[in-house]
Amino acid sequence: MKIARIFAHRVELPLVEGSYRWSGGKSVSVFDSTIVGVETDGGLVGYGEVCPLGPFYLPAYAEGVRAGLRELGPHLIGLDPRELMALNHRMDAALKGHPYVKSGIDIACWDLLGQATQLPVCTLLGGRFGENVRLYRAISQQAPDEMAQNVQGYREQGYTRFQLKVGGDPDTDIERIRAVRSMLRPTDRLVADANTGWTQHEAMRVVRAVRDVDVYIEQPCLTYEECLAVRRHTSHPFVLDENIDSLDMLLRGKADLAMDVVNLKISKLGGLTRTRQARDLCVAMGIAMTLEDSWGGDITTAAIAHLAHSTPEEFRFTSTDFNSYVTVSTAAGAPQRHQGFMAASRDPGLGIAPRMEVLGPRVVEVA
Repeated sequence: MKIARIFAHRVELPLVEGSYRWSGGKSVSVFDSTIVGVETDGGLVGYGEVCPLGPFYLPAYAEGVRAGLRELGPHLIGLDPRELMALNHRMDAALKGHPYVKSGIDIACWDLLGQATQLPVCTLLGGRFGENVRLYRAISQQAPDEMAQNVQGYREQGYTRFQLKVGGDPDTDIERIRAVRSMLRPTDRLVADANTGWTQHEAMRVVRAVRDVDVYIEQPCLTYEECLAVRRHTSHPFVLDENIDSLDMLLRGKADLAMDVVNLKISKLGGLTRTRQARDLCVAMGIAMTLEDSWGGDITTAAIAHLAHSTPEEFRFTSTDFNSYVTVSTAAGAPQRHQGFMAASRDPGLGIAPRMEVLGPRVVEVA
């Protein structure tokens, strides 16, 4: 089996809520997603998806995915897509950095491997743990009472994990955390995610002001050193996200006791192959994980479900069903949320079938 063609479609994904807001006044109303296809000489096609949250979040942007595919694609024609480590080695040699460009190709090749072996990706990633995967809901940044009302609505849909977008004015953020926590049950989990939005002194002030509240603190500051300083001055469970972009950072964080949970985003690490390495290292080190991606639709959600479902439950803090945040369905067979949970497909590969009428014409083609 050889790669004969790599192609991509561009799809716009409008948000159900109209917009998504987080720290620093950042907001998005329509996501620009790239659906990547890898076709073999035997006619099999695997699919992946890359959807950056915007160039102002992580060092990734939508048009960069497609430009990167045009640059990287010719180096991969003729490779066996089932040999995932060899494929990733070639990608890293041909294009230094830019892991988000490689992610869609890697996911598509896992989809192909599953189709070729007639096994779901979940099985290939290590096996299925439990019946389903617990989800969290991200709560877009608004006034404290509005965020509390949104949380109440999502609780009624079955969610028990909530990621509150803070990282704005510290006084308002303190109100947000207290307002939302007051509406939750003791068994619900609340994460205050600043997305690097606080300076160190602001973060210190917030964690001190909510020291009596049951809340996780996620990525309060921009740098690892600032986050570590905050971590050392709070007893709250601590989550690192934006700083966790390599195995080296995971090892450093473990050595410094810098976090209790890490957020692993598939495209930030370069695909399922690299994220599985990070996942397995976290399991070995006893670190719980949020398993997700930057954003996406049905195909991204399928990849997340397979990664999360193949992770031991005690290390699986939560995951995301991005396809419920957007108004456009790009593939049949994708996981669907049920009472705050989802499950990976038992069909071969990712278990999805792209809706070609939604994907539209190809915007990248390398053969």
